[in-house]
Amino acid sequence: MWASSTSQQRQLLWARLARWAHSNCLPINPDTACLFVLATGVSPQAQLAYTKALSGAFRHIGITNVPLLSLASALRATGAAIPVNQAPPVPKECLIRWALTQRTDIRLAVIVAWKTASRWAEVADLSSDQFILVTSTEVIIDWHATPKGRRANPFTPSKWAVIRGDLTGQIASIFRVLAPFDKLTTTTTSRLSHMWDSVPSMARFSGHSIKRGAVTHLFSRVAQGVPIDVMLICRLAKHSTKQGVPDMTVRYGGDGIPMARALQTGLVTVHL
Repeated sequence: MWASSTSQQRQLLWARLARWAHSNCLPINPDTACLFVLATGVSPQAQLAYTKALSGAFRHIGITNVPLLSLASALRATGAAIPVNQAPPVPKECLIRWALTQRTDIRLAVIVAWKTASRWAEVADLSSDQFILVTSTEVIIDWHATPKGRRANPFTPSKWAVIRGDLTGQIASIFRVLAPFDKLTTTTTSRLSHMWDSVPSMARFSGHSIKRGAVTHLFSRVAQGVPIDVMLICRLAKHSTKQGVPDMTVRYGGDGIPMARALQTGLVTVHL
């Protein structure tokens, strides 16, 4: 199962592949997909993204995709896995000021995305049952109920996020109106970008700008002398690292609120 945004993107890419194959009298298979990717003329980074998406689509329907895997390896060898352009970081004040003018589901999603250093798509996939604790001073989220999380390692230290400090009370207040298993928001990343396009102060930002803004904000606090463990920033941002708590320790440590607190992301979120 894919996240809704991922599924939509892959469907659009598959439709492009089908049109290109038809216009060139070629069958739709992994070999043709490789030719299609190389013919797009996009950057190596975009070619790698297309290759990975099509590889996943062929795997989903049970077709061996060795050519696409080989192409992906070749693209990585050229440095395509290193992003050239990144979304600009959105400042906290700018983001929250805009969020306060929106309906409650968008406001809640924006605040959660900021406090957990998340991309918009990650937060849009959340549902109310993933909030395993909600009080005015502490909110705990289990990321591994999301579609992407179910495919990932269920014992990663990034499994939970503990939210404390500024804006936590607002999350708790808005959360009360959600029914069990309600989605946090139905607003997609593309819809969010479209909304921001009409707001001069937000027009240059994207759904990834929230995560970049939060991480940038935390590192600026470190530079100011605030004692924040950099490894905890990595954990909050759901970035893999060989340092820190091993997956096996998380596995033995058990599930739920005590383990989430022990992993200490709450020490980071108080600064967001």
